[in-house]
Amino acid sequence: MADSFTLRSVTSTDYDTFFDFVQSVFHESGEQSARDAESWVFEPDRAIAIFDGDRQVGAAGALTRDLTVPGGPIPVACVTAVAVAPTHTRRGILTRMMRHQLTELHESRREPVAALWASESGIYGRYGYGSASQYARIDASTRAVRLRHPVPPAERHVETGPASDPKLRSEIAAVYARAYPTLVGHLDRRDRWWDYRLQDDDKNSLRVALHESDGRADGYAVYAVRRDWGNQGPKSEMTVHELIAESGAARDALWSYLFGVDLIATLNHPCPADAPLQHLVDHPGRMAIDLSPNLWVRIVDVDRALTARRYAAAVDVVLDVADPFCPWNEGRWRLVAGPAGARCERTDADADLALSSTELGAAYLGGTTLAVLADAGLVRELRPGALRAASVAFAEPRQPYCPEVF
Repeated sequence: MADSFTLRSVTSTDYDTFFDFVQSVFHESGEQSARDAESWVFEPDRAIAIFDGDRQVGAAGALTRDLTVPGGPIPVACVTAVAVAPTHTRRGILTRMMRHQLTELHESRREPVAALWASESGIYGRYGYGSASQYARIDASTRAVRLRHPVPPAERHVETGPASDPKLRSEIAAVYARAYPTLVGHLDRRDRWWDYRLQDDDKNSLRVALHESDGRADGYAVYAVRRDWGNQGPKSEMTVHELIAESGAARDALWSYLFGVDLIATLNHPCPADAPLQHLVDHPGRMAIDLSPNLWVRIVDVDRALTARRYAAAVDVVLDVADPFCPWNEGRWRLVAGPAGARCERTDADADLALSSTELGAAYLGGTTLAVLADAGLVRELRPGALRAASVAFAEPRQPYCPEVF
């Protein structure tokens, strides 16, 4: 069992061993470019490793970042590099690492919420993580799908260049810094996170389209083209990795530019599940749209987490929370909240809703509603009317979305 293994903290001198282990578990090549990029954001003081004797058999880390939740950015522990050696699975190693991480966050009063991308969607619910958002991948043939109202080239005000261009990078960073606090699911990009986001193994293949209005950048797209040719002409594929616009005019101009790039046969775009692109084109039924899980969210401390966000409507509700993995969250909590703020504290009052920490995490970003979770039998209404009121309060008008894997 996991008790026979040794859990150790990681230091900066352990980076190569830690990196090689994680790369091996995920069947990655461990190329030098990837090693360098991961080192830019690696936080050794937040990483742990499990050893069987002298052999590393487990790894987990966390990144210090702010995540936008309803109401604005808050500190969130971004869990990453979680790996168990294939020779040591189902021996309690992952459970031990998850418990260590969450207990440390609770006892040190660090981030009240943790989040991760799940490589296997069936794993993290058992540790109290809930599926809090989805993302869509849109694939469109540029021959079959066009914009309904494209902006003429002379009116677009779009500048393009490689993502390595310092001026373009500075401009898009400024746009993102203004926009991300209003985009639920997006992360801050402090220190070297822009270097990490724009890392480009194929130099100059990653490009930027920058939109300007009244002398100021107000939107951008980051994209890449995979070149290909067939007997009947170009078959190149454009991937739009990220599109941020501060106005509808900037968004329309950027999409008009992207759909107008010559020699492109297919355009694909990872985006929020409710991305407006499907409403901007003439034949949305000709686009393939696949949905996949995005962020998984774990409530570390119920009171601190629920107090940290804002709510769409006033609500006064008592939640009976089940959380055997983090027993400090077990019990009844009264949430009195609204658009201006929130208060959450323990109570002996009768409960209005019963749910587990997993469902609370799923609803935290406002994309997965409590009403849907109740329909699935995962939330129980104990006072008539409480479910509707709480579901409306927790919900967001737009789907949360995280554009970057961490």
